[in-house]
Amino acid sequence: MIGRNSLFGPLDPAPDAGYADAPPRKGFFTDTSVCIGCKACEVACKEWNDVPENLFQMLGTSYDNSHSLNANQWRHVAFIERPGRAPAPDQPAVPTTPPVDIGMPTVGAPPSDVPDEAKPDFQWLMSSDVCKHCTHAACLDVCPTGSLFRSEFGTVVVQDDICNGCGYCVAACPYGVIDRRKGPDGDPRVGIAQKCTLCYDRLTDNQRPACAQACPTESIQFGDVEELRERASARVATLHEQGVMDARLYGNDPEDGVGGTGAFFLLLDEPEVYGLPPDPVVTTKDLPRMYQRAAMAAAAMLAGAAVSFVRRKP
Repeated sequence: MIGRNSLFGPLDPAPDAGYADAPPRKGFFTDTSVCIGCKACEVACKEWNDVPENLFQMLGTSYDNSHSLNANQWRHVAFIERPGRAPAPDQPAVPTTPPVDIGMPTVGAPPSDVPDEAKPDFQWLMSSDVCKHCTHAACLDVCPTGSLFRSEFGTVVVQDDICNGCGYCVAACPYGVIDRRKGPDGDPRVGIAQKCTLCYDRLTDNQRPACAQACPTESIQFGDVEELRERASARVATLHEQGVMDARLYGNDPEDGVGGTGAFFLLLDEPEVYGLPPDPVVTTKDLPRMYQRAAMAAAAMLAGAAVSFVRRKP
């Protein structure tokens, strides 16, 4: 059933939350095929939202020094080194195809005397990850204080002054986006749930989110979700025509386990390669059925207790 209290299925989240004259739903389309890993979005997000410095360390396994989304990292640009896919021993080698121009800016490599067959075979995959602003957001369903709310733009926003730091939303998020701030010492938001708000304060002033404003390649595109979905589908079709058959969309399907997301992505490999769940499901989907069964069990217990009293001898 799709309605006011539906926890699954496609719907328009702002009207479902009670907004009578809501504007078109806003969101992000992140085209990873043109991301250059500059991390300008990370910096812009931190500067605008006053997000404190994260623990910037090289892990030894990647050039990425911001590691993952967390309370101090609302935007995270992942650097993924994908090795070449060698043929199985009993399979003939696949002829090398010429590189395809997918629109990513390049600066060119210096001339080299190393033959192509002696060069390492790998590909950089870069992706700017963010809160998905789910159509059905489990974090909203479990928040006991109303700290998280659905905005008129269909986004999910955290109110710092209402959050009690219970952490229910942290466990409920199927993407592992939300986190409670652990530092630095003295920060008034330590212990408070934190995540991307899609720059709600900027949206109310008719401005683009800071990350989209700063992206030099327009990998992060902001706008009406329905228009972005059309644009994303056209982009995938273009890449397929150019021979990039691994291109696919993630999070744009209103029929998926979270009813589609407000922030969706064009990926060049399986979602797991990017650290994304392949088939996310809103964790509160079964709550109505669970409540119904709990009520039935309670009614049965009360009925049994009543019968026992009726049958008791005076």
